[in-house]
Amino acid sequence: MATKFLNSNQKLFILSLILLSLSLMILLVFFGSKYSIFDTGKAQIEPQVFTYPRWFDLIKEEIDGKKIKVGLVNFGDEEPAYRVHGSGVNTVHVRFDRVSEASKWVDFFPEWIDEDQKSGPPTCPEIPMPRLEDYRDLDVVVAKVPCDGWTGKSGLRDVFRLQVNLVVANLLVRSGWVMEPDVKRPVYAVFVGDCGPMPEIFRCDDLSSKLGDHWVYKPELRRLKQKVVMPLGSCQIAQPYGITGKEAWRYYSLPKEKRKKLKYSTFNQREAYVTILHSSEAYVCGAIALAQSIILANSTRDLLLLHDENISPKSLTGLRAAGWKTRQIDRIRSPFAQKGSYNEWNYSKLRIWLLTWYDKVVFIDADVLVLKNMDNLFIYPPLSAAGNDQTLFNSGIMVVEPSLCMFEDLMVKSFQVDSYNGGDQGFLNEVFTWWHRLPSKVNFLKVFQRNGSRENIPNDLSAIHYLGLKPWMCYRDYDCNWDMKERQIFASDKAHEKWWQVYDAMPENLQHYCGLTENMDWRIKKWRKIARNLRLPDEHWRIGVTDPRQHNFVQ
Repeated sequence: MATKFLNSNQKLFILSLILLSLSLMILLVFFGSKYSIFDTGKAQIEPQVFTYPRWFDLIKEEIDGKKIKVGLVNFGDEEPAYRVHGSGVNTVHVRFDRVSEASKWVDFFPEWIDEDQKSGPPTCPEIPMPRLEDYRDLDVVVAKVPCDGWTGKSGLRDVFRLQVNLVVANLLVRSGWVMEPDVKRPVYAVFVGDCGPMPEIFRCDDLSSKLGDHWVYKPELRRLKQKVVMPLGSCQIAQPYGITGKEAWRYYSLPKEKRKKLKYSTFNQREAYVTILHSSEAYVCGAIALAQSIILANSTRDLLLLHDENISPKSLTGLRAAGWKTRQIDRIRSPFAQKGSYNEWNYSKLRIWLLTWYDKVVFIDADVLVLKNMDNLFIYPPLSAAGNDQTLFNSGIMVVEPSLCMFEDLMVKSFQVDSYNGGDQGFLNEVFTWWHRLPSKVNFLKVFQRNGSRENIPNDLSAIHYLGLKPWMCYRDYDCNWDMKERQIFASDKAHEKWWQVYDAMPENLQHYCGLTENMDWRIKKWRKIARNLRLPDEHWRIGVTDPRQHNFVQ
């Protein structure tokens, strides 16, 4: 009996061990990912493994293990993949109201604004910003870039994209510019999106790394700060902020009469006026007059002329005597221009971005005449220009910062991005959609409505841009645009007279470069005869010509 009882207990004990083993196995299956059973018989928690987002992998060498605060822009709370989990990283969502969908690009870049402020100062629509004081200590700003409608064939004119870029720029400036103007700490921006940030706001020179659709920037705060104090678009005239410290922030708070008393700093920049001649010598005289007009206006900046092989040694001698330093370039063909057209080689203007021994240049077309010192233009950020029409700027006078990477980017885009006119102006307006409006008097376009006044040229003009037939291609007695009905919108005897005043002030050896050829004289006489036969009502064809150049032709 005892033997049978012991055997039964043994069986029961064995059965209990089996059941206990099965229970332990079930526990291991369900909880094995969190616990391990060691020889000690105690369950211990294993270290949790985190997968860091791609942007953090790109930036971690820059921060070098430091504790950082990260601001997420345009990410929803439901997108946790862009947050960093772990010690040393504090991630916050930057809150701001999205710009109204009723706001259109043309509202920020209107064709015309009241520059004289006869009806009050022009205003821009609102683009909401975050409460910057709530985000003053960010080290990194990560932003998802809106790319809706982006094809790479034309510039993006998207107000929400502009808002995101400006939000990032303001956050970086607020966090990086510490207490005093000259005290800065490194801050970084990471943009996520195929189209990347706006190159007008974030310079390619500040791009530290790129992987796929992730772009990492370490911006130069001085330049970035100058841009965030600019108007939101060309809906207001740009202000000449030459300083970017405390004085610049309070500039608008000063009475208008005191603003001019601010001493602008150019940060010891190397600066130059630049023009370009290519394909023919038709504008040699214009370039000589341009140099002389800049010198007469008492400018202290360098004068640099870029030219191709089509400019003869004789002409180069005259250009140098007029004040230009000259540099030969290879011209660049406009991919979308028709062969033999007037703008076939206009993309040669892109060479100005290669002038990296200058910090800033003011490009001026060779058919422009300077009437007043314009050295203050070097204070403005790129790209600053006068309006042309619609949302576009005129590329005849532009403030540009040379940059090798920007030139390379422009060359790549030149084969992808459309140009509305096949030339440089159409192309540049697609690349630089966000630009700063200079007053129209800086680049007064010599074009008039058919019934508009063309002889009351304002006295405070800085420069006249001679559209249509150029003064040196006419007799000095009158503007020969009057002789061609379709060109009369460009005709103005008053503007014509101003150009010849500079001609008269030239040394005689320079005037020789503005002579007429027999062919030029024949063309003028041909259209005078046509105007006479048509009995054009302006009756300029009745004027007796006294210009001595008609008797002393040049080769």
